[in-house]
Amino acid sequence: MIDLSQAGRGLDGYALLSAQLQALLAGERDFISNAAQFSAFIFHELTDLNWAGFYFARGEELVLGPFQGKVACVRIPFGRGVCGTAAASRQTQRVEDVHAFAGHIACDSASRSELVVPLIHDGRLIGVLDLDSPIAARFSEADQTGIETLAQIFLAASDC
Repeated sequence: MIDLSQAGRGLDGYALLSAQLQALLAGERDFISNAAQFSAFIFHELTDLNWAGFYFARGEELVLGPFQGKVACVRIPFGRGVCGTAAASRQTQRVEDVHAFAGHIACDSASRSELVVPLIHDGRLIGVLDLDSPIAARFSEADQTGIETLAQIFLAASDC
């Protein structure tokens, strides 16, 4: 497991994770298989996560995809909660305290912070990558940049 919380190690750690993810997904184009591998990879490689996975865009809502962690909400309308806000705005949401986020959906009451990256391919919203942590303010700017890069690696390796 890589502890990216130490000062100065964040981006170097993500460079290593990027190389590992590229190798993991090499030779496989199936979107669901790659999503399953990616969610397991990120869940086990980053510290202090209690959920890592995907929600896929279906109409005007997100539907649960491959993930690691406790059971989760199955459907989230666009614009609702952190994931729905990321989907509607098409902008990454980095939330230090989910309990202070208006309209937060508490799928797991142990979650304190969240990072949600929209997955956009050829201008089309595919879904979101959602990371939850039981630690408040778990995700830094370096985490956001690193996870956004990993999401792009996943999209480039997969048939969307």
